[in-house]
Amino acid sequence: MERGFLLGKFMPPHAGHLFLCDVARARVDELTVLVCSHDAEPIPGSLRAQWMRQSLAGQGVRIVHMHRDIPQEPRDHPQFWNIWRDAIFEHHPDPIDWVFGSEPYIHQLAEVVGARPFLVDDARLNVPVSGSAIRTAPQRHWAHIPLPVRPYFQRRVTLLGPESTGKSTMSARLAEHFKTLIIPEYGRDYDATFTQGGDWQPADLIAIARGHAALATEIAKRAGPMVIEDTDLVQTIVWAEMLLGEAPQALIDHLDSFTPPALYLLLSPDQPWVDDGTRYHADLKDRTFFYQRLLHWLDRFETRCVMIEGRSWQHRYKQADTAIREAFSDLAG
Repeated sequence: MERGFLLGKFMPPHAGHLFLCDVARARVDELTVLVCSHDAEPIPGSLRAQWMRQSLAGQGVRIVHMHRDIPQEPRDHPQFWNIWRDAIFEHHPDPIDWVFGSEPYIHQLAEVVGARPFLVDDARLNVPVSGSAIRTAPQRHWAHIPLPVRPYFQRRVTLLGPESTGKSTMSARLAEHFKTLIIPEYGRDYDATFTQGGDWQPADLIAIARGHAALATEIAKRAGPMVIEDTDLVQTIVWAEMLLGEAPQALIDHLDSFTPPALYLLLSPDQPWVDDGTRYHADLKDRTFFYQRLLHWLDRFETRCVMIEGRSWQHRYKQADTAIREAFSDLAG
């Protein structure tokens, strides 16, 4: 049995890294990937190791994470190669037959660990990308970013607001305009399927929050550098207050692990009421209270929030479009 080994920072993992792993897997019987990190790096090493495990799931590759402040260049320490040899053998005690990589240093590394070098695409001809290029301009290299990594670099725009303020229509229009995917409001489907306008229980709102989060996670992986979201956990909490009198503590507790979007668009209730057969609050006072409760919960976050106001749909859409372009000039074009 031949064993292969490769290491890197994977900051972040990209298509070039996966191509390297594919070549290595095709050449050896057993492959170990060492994800190396230290304190001064911008992306946590544990997250990078998680991304590599997700990107290579089911492919029989062993992912090992080493977080250690050791020399990064031969000029940093006279015992550089010996330090790295000992670190590698600590995490890979079995003999290594092949060392894979896309940098010339693997020749020296292979010699140090008693293996043979296998250089893969060092000129970046097959996959022209690098981790630094992705960190600098992820939108330019989106096709080379693996699905599990994309949400980290993605800008999410979330629309909130009371009923009949145009969230769903505007979300769809914005997603179409910016050529990305939309995360739909799961609560409407849940209502139509299970509660059908009545007998709401705390478990229903918790189920909506979890269902929406599942949709959001998977759609975001498949969207572009920006994704449009129709409502989120904050909206669900306010719905719980409106339907139940107060939000269940279990629902509020979800805020502890909740990641707010890069931009909130908060739609005001000064639009004419339209009854589509699924809405609850025709009274402007109720919708105004809903709006105020959204503002209350949004105070918890430092996320930028832009108010979308006015009775004209065209005017509201222009406000939303302008807000996105000002917030993300590099993405909106």
